[in-house]
Amino acid sequence: MPQNKKPKYVAILIVMMTLGASWAIRGRFGHEYGAAWAGSIGILALLLASNRKDWLQNWLPIAAAGAVGWGMTGMISYGAVVGYGKSGDLLNTSYGLLSLFVIGGLFGFLGGGFTGLMLESGNKKKPEWAPLLTQMVAGGIVFWGFLIYQLEWFMTPPRSELWAACLGAAFAMGWYMLRHRFKNAWYVAMLTMLGAGFGFAFGNFMQATGINAGIAINWWNVMEYSIGSFGGLGLAYGVYSRSWPEMPRCSAASMKWSALLLFVLIPLWTITNAFEWGKITRWAERSGVDMVDQYATGVYVQMGIVSFLALIGLFVLARKTFHQRATRRLVFMATLVTCFWYQALKLITSGLFGYYTVSMEELTVLNLLAVAILIYAQNLEISPFEWPVADGEFNTLLRRTGLVVIVVILILSVIASGVIDDMPGSNYRFGGE
Repeated sequence: MPQNKKPKYVAILIVMMTLGASWAIRGRFGHEYGAAWAGSIGILALLLASNRKDWLQNWLPIAAAGAVGWGMTGMISYGAVVGYGKSGDLLNTSYGLLSLFVIGGLFGFLGGGFTGLMLESGNKKKPEWAPLLTQMVAGGIVFWGFLIYQLEWFMTPPRSELWAACLGAAFAMGWYMLRHRFKNAWYVAMLTMLGAGFGFAFGNFMQATGINAGIAINWWNVMEYSIGSFGGLGLAYGVYSRSWPEMPRCSAASMKWSALLLFVLIPLWTITNAFEWGKITRWAERSGVDMVDQYATGVYVQMGIVSFLALIGLFVLARKTFHQRATRRLVFMATLVTCFWYQALKLITSGLFGYYTVSMEELTVLNLLAVAILIYAQNLEISPFEWPVADGEFNTLLRRTGLVVIVVILILSVIASGVIDDMPGSNYRFGGE
């Protein structure tokens, strides 16, 4: 019998809370770069909670691969789909929640799949990244062209239909995993897909019913936390329930390129988009701030100071990784610095030292502090690899979980359509008003 199961559940909780909080912070920045950052933070929590030395010494490439997987689906437009869940009409609500299950599932499948492929890279077998990425690009083009331009299967008209390209990429990745027998990666991708898909649909349900009930909180943030936490649940359970090969140390070049992606390129994309001059001046004008130009300059100064300090700390930690085996403490500090860097950027975009007011969004700070305490206070001597789930059991688990998720989403659709009145932001795909 497996021993010491309790720490495994603590580890899963850590990943859920971390990915949920980072996804909620990501909502301020959005798009591919925001999703890439949130995904990488969730994966760092996964590595910390695993306490595996071979994974910790390769924390940069693993986090970078996961960032690519979670980030690429950020191209999908889902604003219109969220509106279907607010319609109060059963057909449109069901369509909206099921569509969000597909979109969230794509986030999870690609994010979980890239992470699983990295973790399954051993001395005997490694994924061939160039052929895999080529096949994913080809699959994305074929699916997008066929579903959108031939079948005209529009999910989010009149917005972008790039969900079809992500679906094609996911099919190509899944077929690659099955052909080359990356079973662990396949199971992780599937469970993360179910978790993130359900989380997105459930989050939309909570958002629509909460707004309809007149509860004045940021329900969009609640929806983001939901997809992150349930996606983290699927990712963590999938990883901690499989036996993994010993992962060899990645090359110094891959470490450096991964550090460049995580600590320079993704933050640079985030900053240049979130702190675009026009956005800042519009925030200030809407809030009645005098001397808009001076205020915007102050925002840039704040952003520059915070980013400079964070980069110094991160590069010191990354440099240590190149010259010695990364420790759990080192990865923990890097994760902590990165989380609070982005939280600080979020506060600055909210008008810190200008027109900022405390809101429930800052609960993410308490969430991250709780995660930090859990990781730091407990030496998580977990051995998730001593509690593996056999292939047959895992296949049964996937089938049953998938069925339960679909049934629950349909039940939520019935409940939502019965209690929701037509509200601002609602959208109709069928019939319509």
